[in-house]
Amino acid sequence: MDLIKQFAEIRIGDIARVGGKNASLGEMYNQLNPKGIGVPDGFALTADAYRLFCEQNGIGKQLTDLLLSLDTDHYANLTTIGETARGLIMSGEFPAEIVAAVNKAYQALSSSCGIQHLDVAVRSSATAEDLPTASFAGRMESFLNISGEKQLLDAIHRCYASLYTDRAIKYRHDMGFTGMDVAISVGVQQMVRSDKASSGVAFTIDPDSGFEKGIIINSCWGLGENIVQGRVTPDEWLVFKPTLFDDSLNPIIKSHLGRKEYTMLYVEDAAGASAEKTIANIDTSPERQNQFSLSKKEVIQLAKWCLQIEQHYGKAMDIEWAKDGLNQQLYIVQARPETVHGKAKKQIREIFSLKEKGELLTSGIALGDKIASGKARILLTPQEGGQLQKGEILVTDITNPDWDPVLKKAAAIITNKGGRTSHAAIVARELGTVAVVGCGNATEAIEDGQEITVSCAEGKDGHVYKGLLEWVTQEQDYSQLPMPETHPMFILADPDRAFELSHYPNSGVGLLRLEFAISNSIRIHPLALIEPEKITDGQTKSEIEELTKDYSAGKTYFVEKLVEAVSTVAAAFYPKDVIVRMSDFKSNEYANLIGGKYFEPHEENPMIGLRGASRYYSDFYRKGFALECEAMKKVRDEMGMTNVKLMIPFCRTVEEGEKVLAEMAANGLKQKENGLEIYVMIEIPSNVLLADEFAKLFDGFSIGSNDLTQLTLGLDRDSALVSYLFNEENPAVKGLIKETIHAAKRNGIKVGLCGQAPSDLPAFAKFLVDEGIDSISYNPDALIRGIENMVAAENSVSNKTN
Repeated sequence: MDLIKQFAEIRIGDIARVGGKNASLGEMYNQLNPKGIGVPDGFALTADAYRLFCEQNGIGKQLTDLLLSLDTDHYANLTTIGETARGLIMSGEFPAEIVAAVNKAYQALSSSCGIQHLDVAVRSSATAEDLPTASFAGRMESFLNISGEKQLLDAIHRCYASLYTDRAIKYRHDMGFTGMDVAISVGVQQMVRSDKASSGVAFTIDPDSGFEKGIIINSCWGLGENIVQGRVTPDEWLVFKPTLFDDSLNPIIKSHLGRKEYTMLYVEDAAGASAEKTIANIDTSPERQNQFSLSKKEVIQLAKWCLQIEQHYGKAMDIEWAKDGLNQQLYIVQARPETVHGKAKKQIREIFSLKEKGELLTSGIALGDKIASGKARILLTPQEGGQLQKGEILVTDITNPDWDPVLKKAAAIITNKGGRTSHAAIVARELGTVAVVGCGNATEAIEDGQEITVSCAEGKDGHVYKGLLEWVTQEQDYSQLPMPETHPMFILADPDRAFELSHYPNSGVGLLRLEFAISNSIRIHPLALIEPEKITDGQTKSEIEELTKDYSAGKTYFVEKLVEAVSTVAAAFYPKDVIVRMSDFKSNEYANLIGGKYFEPHEENPMIGLRGASRYYSDFYRKGFALECEAMKKVRDEMGMTNVKLMIPFCRTVEEGEKVLAEMAANGLKQKENGLEIYVMIEIPSNVLLADEFAKLFDGFSIGSNDLTQLTLGLDRDSALVSYLFNEENPAVKGLIKETIHAAKRNGIKVGLCGQAPSDLPAFAKFLVDEGIDSISYNPDALIRGIENMVAAENSVSNKTN
């Protein structure tokens, strides 16, 4: 009987003996440490040692009988069973051979590190833990900053007892492990001094959407338990796998500075203390809250390690890491299979959408894309869980593993603290529960017993509304959906939906509107960032200062925010085309941005005023357009997103097109350089009449059917008085669309159309297919219906040919 296994002796196939956590650590120590991935050394007390402990203390049958007596309908006796089982464990004594084996292994590990009493981490590892179908994440105890044989044995004893926490017992039942011989191994690993630096978690798949090309890294100051337990809102980075190992490119798509409210530290003088008294949690200073806890270089190094780990295991991984503040080195301290999106993907999608909006109470990070409503129940501790009735919405400061037995009753979860990779987030995803975390003020903004609606169906931000709002759901099954030869593409405004939408059948993005990113993420008029001295009122100045405080300059803020938005979409659909339309605000819309009133003219009819191409080369706006160009150049040249194509809206004349292309070239965006293609929108009758001339300038056409209909029929599409005349099927409009398609074909360039009509009107889709259009772009909610119309149209053409 082997009581101890050194990491050097452990492989991934040893799960039955040392549990998934220790098996993975041994595998990485042996296979990946030699490749430069830092994995601290250690040893594991095997499952055989636990069974010997139970046998020598005569408690094995009692524990089994306790589990079999669990009330699996209401869990009314869960607390009693857990307390009794833990009491049996803690009243037991270690057999002499276990004590001797642990002391010998600990002394050898200490000696190999040149320290008499090495500080170690002691982690539970159930023999059913970290299987592909279950994570056991957070259900078992870990103890940090353990030093000396006495503390080590105390920590091991408490790890054994943690096999019978209330949450572990319930999880075992939920996951179907009740009848299995679940034992526990304990890993003892050299401690990384992350209390003097930072630590966190990483996923090699986006845990919300299942997007497989990104690595999510979360970080906080001190020990990473604060992230796992959901106590802090961490720093977060999104790293793009396809360009990660090209050192000439920047693979970091997003960087988010979290609040990092607390810092968990080791108690320096913990000798003689129990295993539970070796750490302390303190408030993070404002200065540290406003600093990233990893450098860009460290984020990239960590991401490379994560990708290598994923490639080694051949599956998406959930990884814990730590930085040692003494030697400034990064280490991997755990790795397990990701358990939500690692499961088989469904081909049926249920789409939630609100039919009405209410008063917004609070917002946070959305988990998933569903909606729920009910009575809010504000609870401060898990012991108050009995107050939560099934179907009510749990509102609390944090949701850590102690809440697990309660969470299944909740219709939704709302927390003040926590990030997308906190333990609370993982559990919410496993349960399929609507959750909004990291709100900051949820327990203050929401009243106990208040009726509320929780929406995660509006992008990355989750919203909590007052009242029981009405919403609708729509099921889309695209598992057997045939794809047409004509390319179905997205019309996309919100970058936060890109990862989710990339799983739909598509050929890329035919129209990415920059306006949404500018108005929702940037919010400030670009000229207000370039010429801040023209802003005279204090309130506007304060708003701009607050939004840009984390950036070296206002112009940097604009560029980096726009880069993040566009690169997110480009990464989601990579290597498919993403056609980015440069900004097409009207002057009245620009004026509504912060500081906009100081720069924008008043126009009686902005719809046909200073918009699109005419702004870009004007003395009035060219500095603002230069920022857009700088952002697009960064996306393509520095980040390697060469699938991004650019498009110019509302280009009235050929001469105007020439001026815009010259302006773009002067800002580093030259056609054909690094494969850059520049399209033009066909939305003015002059574009069609001079299509052959426009085709000599641009690499492709995109028909904007809304504006083309408006300007062909001579009506303001914003006017309700003449809206009944708006009709894309008008013969004049269709005639111009037909001529555009034919002009593109005879000039050998691509042509697509952006609009709702092909999804709503099968005859319109057939018209476009019959004329030979290359692509049709749809809003997300219309894509599936649009594809069906396209396939039917192509089949109709094929049948006629036959």
